[in-house]
Amino acid sequence: TKPLQPSFQVNKNDTSQNNIATDTAVVVTWASERFDVNSDFDLTNNQFVAPVTGKYFLNASIRLGQFDTSADYYNVAVVTSNEAYRYIIDPGGFSGDLTFYSMNPAVVADMDAGDTANITIFQSGGAAITDMDGSSDYTYFTGHLLA
Repeated sequence: TKPLQPSFQVNKNDTSQNNIATDTAVVVTWASERFDVNSDFDLTNNQFVAPVTGKYFLNASIRLGQFDTSADYYNVAVVTSNEAYRYIIDPGGFSGDLTFYSMNPAVVADMDAGDTANITIFQSGGAAITDMDGSSDYTYFTGHLLA
């Protein structure tokens, strides 16, 4: 109902990130905006910049390919200026490497004006064989101001 209410959805526009490095936080890169009401998403730095203080709903869908079961764990996080909200999985319970696996972090984050939010992935151990699917159907980042 408010024409400049912060709201965005970005995707990778078919640009995959292949052979994700292990044992380091890798920032998920974004190539295209499906929408960006109020122009608050910074594609150059792959981050949302909160225009006003408030509570923001942030969520992502990250589709991984060549999910390595020899890794100790995978961690996908919504990282804001104030806090990192981490989602973790131990792939050792699977009988073999998975062709595809999706992780979907979501959070209501308290953000001040000028705070930023991005998405990172961390793979502990294993081989650097995991790919992040670039399809906008499977890998995207969305958010909007709640209050």
